[in-house]
Amino acid sequence: MRWPVVTDCRRDMPQVDFAELVEQVRTGVALASFPTDTVPALAARPDQGDRIYATKERPSDKPLILMGATLDDLLPYVKGTDAEIAVWRQMTEIYWPGALTLVLPASDRLPPQMNPLQTGTLGIRVPDHPLARYILSQTGPLATTSVNRSGQSPLEDMADIATQFPELVLLSEAAIAAIKAKIGDFAMTASGVPSTVVRWQPDGWEVLRQGSVQIPE
Repeated sequence: MRWPVVTDCRRDMPQVDFAELVEQVRTGVALASFPTDTVPALAARPDQGDRIYATKERPSDKPLILMGATLDDLLPYVKGTDAEIAVWRQMTEIYWPGALTLVLPASDRLPPQMNPLQTGTLGIRVPDHPLARYILSQTGPLATTSVNRSGQSPLEDMADIATQFPELVLLSEAAIAAIKAKIGDFAMTASGVPSTVVRWQPDGWEVLRQGSVQIPE
């Protein structure tokens, strides 16, 4: 995929309507934050993952997660045999949308900015939050992580995020109300519990972190 060239990097972005948030993220003008089922996401176009690392002063040995609206949106960024993909799909049919991150072999479509150490793997997830999936359905998959300075606790309140990270685009209250009228009600708060992380191995799944989704080890 070829992304448009970034021509503007404005700071102190105001709260915006849905169309503008999608446009700002898709064109690479800005990073965004929106609620998920775990903690709010700090999100950017995949080829702008380096801006996430700079924004939160994140160490390069901590890869970002690629979040999407559906598994099919995310599959181009990973690679496996037909049999492996069938097993991965079975896992997502049980736990997605939800707080489970799958770490899989990365394809050559993955921008290097998402994983500076080039480990050859990628964490993917479809969040169990209607607003997050609605945004992702329009932006396409996004590089994501929690909103916080590295080493500090994730921010969970959108007002705190707006104060501490004024350069991020956020949806306005009017935009959120309009989306609720269109897709149904949803909460702006989340569990605060990180996702469970499992890594695919030749002999099956390895649990790297137990979160709100319990996976037998």
